[in-house]
Amino acid sequence: MSGIIKTAVIMAAGRGTRLKSKGRQAPKGFLQLGDRPIIEESLQRLQKAGVERVIIVTGHLAEFYEELAAQYNGLILTVHNEKFADSGSMYSLYQAQKLLDSAGESEVFYLLESDLIYEQRALSRLQEDYRDSVILLSGITQSNDEVWVETDSEEQLIRMSKLKEELSKEPAGELVGVSKLSMKVFRALCSQAEQMFQKSLHVEYEKALVAAADVTPIYCRKVEDLVWAEIDDEDHLARAREKVYPRIQSSRNRFGE
Repeated sequence: MSGIIKTAVIMAAGRGTRLKSKGRQAPKGFLQLGDRPIIEESLQRLQKAGVERVIIVTGHLAEFYEELAAQYNGLILTVHNEKFADSGSMYSLYQAQKLLDSAGESEVFYLLESDLIYEQRALSRLQEDYRDSVILLSGITQSNDEVWVETDSEEQLIRMSKLKEELSKEPAGELVGVSKLSMKVFRALCSQAEQMFQKSLHVEYEKALVAAADVTPIYCRKVEDLVWAEIDDEDHLARAREKVYPRIQSSRNRFGE
């Protein structure tokens, strides 16, 4: 599958506790490194890629996203995870079903985390990939918060872990937090998650992806030199501001983005 992807889902329910006072004042997506919050920079990239509908799953300080939706003339739809303080990212993603239920099995959407900064080619590399469910990987970032991904010889997802020793071989790359999923795979993902929720709602979407990959193929696409960062704490924020964001801006200028 390749072509224009018209829908994106952004997980934005997290409380940002590791950002201390900054996380209490605003959601992580409203951190600002340039002229506007990082969530708006992400929205701009999605629109440039052809996205016409962005579903944002809210939780902590949801009013920020409600106000943002009002500014974007129908681009943004929000769905609230009422249990955001007592659940993990998969339970938030599970809430997106409420706005995706009418989609056909072959429909594909982007899936992103709200606390990311990334180059436009993160989306373009996924869009051009003929496979319908693909997780984006990068080379080594030395961020000190890596999620390592193991794949088989056909680039299918096998497992993920923050500990390399839990993998059976050298990782294929680092999880970026930008993917594309077909509705068929999304429904398999939600089905696996429902079983996990019987024990706890504290399920991260990465764990559910690995479980879903056992029943339906999920592929990985590595962009070795992709420039990106996730911002979970103050050290991540400093690294993003000082080292990563300037490189993304340079990339935008270089490629005319």
